Amino acid sequence: MDENQTIDQDRIIKINIEEEMKSSYIDYSMSVIVARALPDVRDGFKPVHRRILYGMLGIGNTNDKPYKKCARVVGEVLGKYHPHGDSSVYGALVRLAQDWNMRYTLVDGQGNFGSVDGDSAAAMRYTECRLSKMGERIMDDLDKETVDMANNFDDSLQEPTVMPTKIPNLLVNGGNGIAVGMATNMPTHNLNEVIDGCCAYIDNPDIDTEGLMQYIKAPDFPTGAYIYGLQGVKDAYETGRGRIVLRAKAEIESDESHDKIVVTEIPYGVNKAQLIENIAELVKEGRLEGISNANDESGRQGMRIVVDVKRDANANVILNKLFKMTQLQSSFSVNNIALVKGRPRLLTLKECVKYFVEHRHDVTIRRTQYDLKKAQERAHILEGLIIACDHIDEVVHIIRQSQTPSDAQRNLEKRFELDELQSKAIVDMRLSQLTGLRIDQLHAEYEDLEKLIAQLQLILDDPEECKKVMKEELVGVKDKYGDERRTEIIPDEHEFNAEDFYPNDPVVITVSHLGYIKRTPLSEFHEQARGGVGSKGANTRDKDFTEYIYPATMHQTMLFFTKKGRCYWLKCYEIPEGDKTSKGRAIQNLLNIDADDAVNAFLRVKGLNDEEFINNHYIVFATKNGTVKKTCLQAYSRPRANGVIAISIAEGDEVVDVRLTNGKNELIIANRNGRAVYFDENDIRTMGRTATGVRGMRLDGKDDAVVGMIVVNDAASETVMVVSENGYGKRSLVEDYRKTKRGGKGVKTLNITEKTGKLVAIKNVTNDNDLMIINKSGIVIRLAVSDCRVMGRATQGVRLINLAKKNDVIASVCKVMTSEMEVALNEQSEEQEEKTLTQAEQPREMENEEKSE
Repeated sequence: MDENQTIDQDRIIKINIEEEMKSSYIDYSMSVIVARALPDVRDGFKPVHRRILYGMLGIGNTNDKPYKKCARVVGEVLGKYHPHGDSSVYGALVRLAQDWNMRYTLVDGQGNFGSVDGDSAAAMRYTECRLSKMGERIMDDLDKETVDMANNFDDSLQEPTVMPTKIPNLLVNGGNGIAVGMATNMPTHNLNEVIDGCCAYIDNPDIDTEGLMQYIKAPDFPTGAYIYGLQGVKDAYETGRGRIVLRAKAEIESDESHDKIVVTEIPYGVNKAQLIENIAELVKEGRLEGISNANDESGRQGMRIVVDVKRDANANVILNKLFKMTQLQSSFSVNNIALVKGRPRLLTLKECVKYFVEHRHDVTIRRTQYDLKKAQERAHILEGLIIACDHIDEVVHIIRQSQTPSDAQRNLEKRFELDELQSKAIVDMRLSQLTGLRIDQLHAEYEDLEKLIAQLQLILDDPEECKKVMKEELVGVKDKYGDERRTEIIPDEHEFNAEDFYPNDPVVITVSHLGYIKRTPLSEFHEQARGGVGSKGANTRDKDFTEYIYPATMHQTMLFFTKKGRCYWLKCYEIPEGDKTSKGRAIQNLLNIDADDAVNAFLRVKGLNDEEFINNHYIVFATKNGTVKKTCLQAYSRPRANGVIAISIAEGDEVVDVRLTNGKNELIIANRNGRAVYFDENDIRTMGRTATGVRGMRLDGKDDAVVGMIVVNDAASETVMVVSENGYGKRSLVEDYRKTKRGGKGVKTLNITEKTGKLVAIKNVTNDNDLMIINKSGIVIRLAVSDCRVMGRATQGVRLINLAKKNDVIASVCKVMTSEMEVALNEQSEEQEEKTLTQAEQPREMENEEKSE
């Protein structure tokens, strides 16, 4: 028993599990890297592709023969060379035949090999294939010992370790693969350009990347489209990594009813069907406006995706939004990793060219050595045959005197000093070769062989001659298989500017209580006399009403601030347009806002790219509970789709107002009970974006709250306008307000009574402003501020709007430019229009004059 236990223990080898896991995983990862996922830098193939082509060549499945079933080819490859799943072999075979994936297909497929819509190929029992002409060129000279052969998985057969390709396949057809800890993604290129680059490298091995890019300008994708900007291409060529921006080829076709965007080429790797579905989803969700339909009209003539643009929409702007929001513009992330001498390496363009040229040199030398050896062997035999022909009578006599063929060979060797090969050739020679014509042919063949041997020897001895042969072969491939570039290059990467398609007109931005937003041209609103009932405003949903209304211009950037203290960004032209009575679009469809949050303040800025402006301006927050906070605008200058934290809000509090200041302004904060605090903005220290803030105003009890905040820019010309919920309001001079420190209770700004109701708004206005007042029932009135006289700070004011409905109250107040300024803007645009029309009519008048003459 003890002996058995000892024997068993001797058989057990104790190992460290960590070390075993580590070594086993390294072995596995190296196997994946070297023998599965990464292409070889020399021929651009992974083992599975190499085995497919070699297997097809082995069964004679060449371009000049009939097609064979793909199942036959897959079976051949699986049984002889590739001991993996049949789906991996068939998948690789299918890709070699897909002209939207391969720049130059290496397999000629017949049947359903999938589509650019992402359809998969039919089962391999239905499809047929054969080598394409270029696929055969990959294996030229394979039988001339040009590459090393290795045993297959069961050591019963030999397979090539690399192909002796005349085609720079790694660059031409690219490749992608995911290994362990690394991946490769190489773009396709134009054969003409790559061969020109290789020839340039052969002539000058010191050529740099910039020099090579004179020949190899950029990748050339099978699906065409545009390469948008060359910076990513340069990065990829110089470092091996880069991001190439691709943009679809699209044109705008106009007819009588509407415009159409017609897409004829899409970026490489984009699924056409998914692209059209994505456009439809964006339209359905309301994120993309102005599109009525999107159809796929592709056929035998080529790709044609038609997007119908609504009559009132700008097709150029829609196209730009499609580029921005869909895969009509996508990027190809280059990662040039390939196997160099069995090791993965990140390669530059020059290295890719260098290793291919070195491979071609190696193949050329080995092929020349093979051809030289064969030519010398044949010349050696011809020498013997010529000797025999010159002494034919004696040769016949020796053969006739010999008892056996072996004796005849030995006797000939002694007589004419021949070797065994020569004597055997003489003995095996037919009598027909003794005719005069055949003897002349032997002499001619020998002379040709001597020339060939000299030429082959020169190639081996003279490097320049070898380079000449390499270049001639490459140029021959280029002449036979080269084609025009498909992907056009737009060298200057410039961002499409949508502002070019929108005039910088004044608009009114309206936000409803339930979060619906729209922009309306300011010209739709008409001035009315003070005390009027007003015109009908927006058609709102039940229990909804227009709560906020702000002036802006189309090119301005708007920063949206929510009551929970987040900041979002939109350009005014990105807000959907609606007329004065339309409901608008839910903000949740435009911004990624939480369901329990709502926008209640925003700022208009010209742009966020002006460093001086954003570093010298500040955003000041006022919350319902009287907190204030000041932060530099620069902290809000980097838009993010999901917004950012603008201010940290305490529980039970919310943002009421947000203002832009220049660092030297004065602020007035007012509360519902009609009190206001007037202080210098420098009383608030500058804080970080996520800070909570400090006390700005002390409130009167729980029912009190801050209603607004104004920035005093010019105390001499500006007046303070306050409006109560029952339609009363008044203007007071800024100097009527006593300046104090922040954090106080403030002074009376409106005499609050039951008749006036609580304070709802505070604005700083001048005689050049109009006032827009809107109530909960949706009625809008516009009146001139100059109609409201300036009065004392503590008075109750005058009636600004008659509330037609019982229990109706004012919801929001906004100041806009006076209608005289609006008229001036309209006149200016009319003058411009007339000028444009006059310029357009001049050529027509000249044409008419010429015709009359």
